[in-house]
Amino acid sequence: MTNADVRFGSWEAVRLVASREVTTKMRSKAFIITTVATLVLLVGFALVMKVVGGGSDATIGVTSQTGALAEPLKATASRIGQSVDVKTVDEKAGRDQVADGSMDALVIGDATNGKLRVVVKKDLDDNLRNALNVLAGQLTLNKEIADLGGDPAQVQSSVASASVDVEPLEKPYPYQSGQLVLGIVAGILIYMSLLLNGQMVAQGVVEEKSSRVVELLLSTIRPWQLMAGKVLGIGFVGFVQMVVVGGVGLIAALGLDVLSISTSAAVGTVVWLVVWYLLGFIMYSLVFAALAALVSRQEDVGGVITPALMFVIVGYIIGISVLPSDPGNTLAEVLSVIPVFAPTLMPMRLAMGGVPVWEAILSVGLVLALIPALVWLSGRIYANAVMRSGARVKLKDALNLA
Repeated sequence: MTNADVRFGSWEAVRLVASREVTTKMRSKAFIITTVATLVLLVGFALVMKVVGGGSDATIGVTSQTGALAEPLKATASRIGQSVDVKTVDEKAGRDQVADGSMDALVIGDATNGKLRVVVKKDLDDNLRNALNVLAGQLTLNKEIADLGGDPAQVQSSVASASVDVEPLEKPYPYQSGQLVLGIVAGILIYMSLLLNGQMVAQGVVEEKSSRVVELLLSTIRPWQLMAGKVLGIGFVGFVQMVVVGGVGLIAALGLDVLSISTSAAVGTVVWLVVWYLLGFIMYSLVFAALAALVSRQEDVGGVITPALMFVIVGYIIGISVLPSDPGNTLAEVLSVIPVFAPTLMPMRLAMGGVPVWEAILSVGLVLALIPALVWLSGRIYANAVMRSGARVKLKDALNLA
């Protein structure tokens, strides 16, 4: 039995190292500042969504001569994806409101023949111009139909009811804008957490190695215990941060009523966010800790962990660039099941919805199956390299050393 076994049980040593990391990191200014900054950004984002999502796209005035256009104008704008408020004013008051910016446009002219004029302060927004052009065209068409003895209302009704029947081979998933936004936010939080906390593990390994603290620690505990304690300790700090950020963000979104999805779906997203943070952090931190043990200087950390970090970055980039416009993208679906990409891609897809249950289970299962292999491999590299100071240890040598 070794001296380490006499003084500490295996998991007692891991617990002591983890407790030291938790205490140190939670009291650090970096942890407090990043947590507060992230919370401020999330709440600020929710406020911006509230302001942007509320109200209408434009306010338009009509006079007594064009007052009959109020409802047709709203309907026309709605058909091209715009929301407008329409109010009736006299022409002079309307011009004054357009001049002071309280109204976007004033419609004057003759509503019976489509001869309309629009008063604006400087220029007419393209979307609003399209809506008014469509309305003017409809008014002209109505006049032509009436001149030919037809009923414009009946023609409009017939045209509005005309449609094609769509026969999908697969039932499409009804993605909502709120889900897409939540998916993007989930991806950003996971990416930031893996990036910051994973590098924190690597920097901590090099710091202890360069200061020779590791030699003192390894005189009483085994290398794998030191590595495991560091990963678990910093992982717990990140877990607390993720729960706080996710919880506050969810409360802010629900309180400000900026989510268009159910509360249960939003809570489910936060739960998956935490689960994938833990899985991704454990997986990548084991790799970062092992790779960081190969070098002895802080300035060399970035270079040695960059190859592994690229998988996190690539998954994140694919997620935010592809999924918002194409949530069912095949490439993203395949990559989200592969362990090295799953921590960033799968939580985004789960937040957006439409992920088959078997895909979610498979992705989690593959990561859980990979972690024991990483524990063994990373533990071997770490044990063989962490006591060697000076020049960078080659990965091949760290794997082969006895």
